[in-house]
Amino acid sequence: MEQGNHRKFEKKFKKSKTELLKKYIIISVAAFVYAAGVSLFTDPNDMAPGGVTGISIILSRVLPMSTGTLIMLINIPILVFGVWKFGMGLTISSIYATALISVFTNLLAPFGAATDDILLAALAGGVLIAVSVGTIFRVGATTGGVDIIIKALRLKFPHMKTGKIFFIMDAMVVTLSGIVFQDINAALYAAISATCTSLVMDLVLYGRDEARLLYIISGKSEQIAQRLLEDIDIGVTYINGQGAYSGDNKKVIMCVVKKAVSPQAEEIVRQEDANSFMIITNATEVFGEGYKSYFSERI
Repeated sequence: MEQGNHRKFEKKFKKSKTELLKKYIIISVAAFVYAAGVSLFTDPNDMAPGGVTGISIILSRVLPMSTGTLIMLINIPILVFGVWKFGMGLTISSIYATALISVFTNLLAPFGAATDDILLAALAGGVLIAVSVGTIFRVGATTGGVDIIIKALRLKFPHMKTGKIFFIMDAMVVTLSGIVFQDINAALYAAISATCTSLVMDLVLYGRDEARLLYIISGKSEQIAQRLLEDIDIGVTYINGQGAYSGDNKKVIMCVVKKAVSPQAEEIVRQEDANSFMIITNATEVFGEGYKSYFSERI
């Protein structure tokens, strides 16, 4: 019995080590991608798209320090706050991510701008930064800086999406960059980059549900529900309803279907009862079996 328990412990320990190694490999790759977005696209084109990185880019034009070094220095007090607020578990991985971003940013800086097209640089930089931050968030870490502040804000305002909070804070930095650089064009391109980051980050973190929510009121609700279950294999829920005028009791069908399957569901309803009353609306977020896990997606 003890030997069996010992084997289970060893197996669990090995699995834990493997998952931890996988986590830090993902963070390492994402940190390099983040640094590439900064050193090859935004920084050499005088764009400060927001956050601690944006502030570091602005300060690097005033102080005799590199952007990567400033990223690390500015993050120190924020990481101390992270230890107090979230404990060492989150913060160790965040310190690791921040340190790598700082090192990679300095290492890639000598390569200069990957493109002289400012618009392409804004878009590419925004996408790379968003994919990196979103990926790091998904493995339970942060890239330090504003990420930790935003994580704290989401505890207080859980209904707000990460990308939207980032956008608000980035807008402040973008405005400051326009003042410091005295270049409205650079500020506008930085705003494009920040907007791109916000949109892509929400896509990385929350995905695209691409779903439709259907309410179907029909005298043949059972036949329709049966076909929805059998023909396109979707879950169906009955809601008990009553007609205000007729007083008749009705079974209202409620179901969520993937966007690609929605036409099939509509056709089934049309075939079974052409006189049915159907409401179709977009489902902006869907959590549950077949869609997203609430606990893994809400970061």
